[in-house]
Amino acid sequence: MSHSPDLKGSSFTLSVLHLSDNDVEKTVKFLNEKVEQAPTFFANAPVVINIAKVEGDIDFHALKHGISSAGMIPVGVAGCKDKRTQNLASEASFAIMSASKSPSQAPAKMAPTKIVRSPVRSGQQIYAKDSDLVVLNHVSEGAEVIADGSIHIHGTLRGRAIAGANGNKEAVIICNKLNAELMSIAGHYWLTEQFADEYWQQKIMFSLDDDSLRFELLTI
Repeated sequence: MSHSPDLKGSSFTLSVLHLSDNDVEKTVKFLNEKVEQAPTFFANAPVVINIAKVEGDIDFHALKHGISSAGMIPVGVAGCKDKRTQNLASEASFAIMSASKSPSQAPAKMAPTKIVRSPVRSGQQIYAKDSDLVVLNHVSEGAEVIADGSIHIHGTLRGRAIAGANGNKEAVIICNKLNAELMSIAGHYWLTEQFADEYWQQKIMFSLDDDSLRFELLTI
């Protein structure tokens, strides 16, 4: 067996920050507000900056410093329109990201559903890799449940639920009683203050429809 390092391709879910202009100060303020709302979710989160809609030069050094000071990790820049912009980003030690031109990979084979029978306590994190997750109990405040597939919670969701963690936009979150801190599907997320009152403490399904998040009351 070889004990030398190996370099392989892989895929990860990253947060993508889409900029509409080159106002770095406004962008950094926005990031600080998001981190303040959900510090555990965004702490040390890797971020790619998409600049496809930006006109004019960007101060990439200031942008990188601002992202780092917010507690996130700047990874790379996507959407560069020309070589000059790529060079400016590279000088600030950003990786240059581009869309893959290789054929789409077949989706990962789903593993058997992961079932958790006990309550998920504050500070715990449960991850169902390549599978759905079923929690037959409550998810406490400060706890986090993550699945590459869908998440079904038969008790109260008080913590954070992240479905479609591998980018699966068809994933859903179903919980018996909504009290969540944060809910996310394929990188799209809502915080508590974005939940409409009519869904609070109700049995709901949370899904992603054409890149828009939505709640649905379940009466069964």
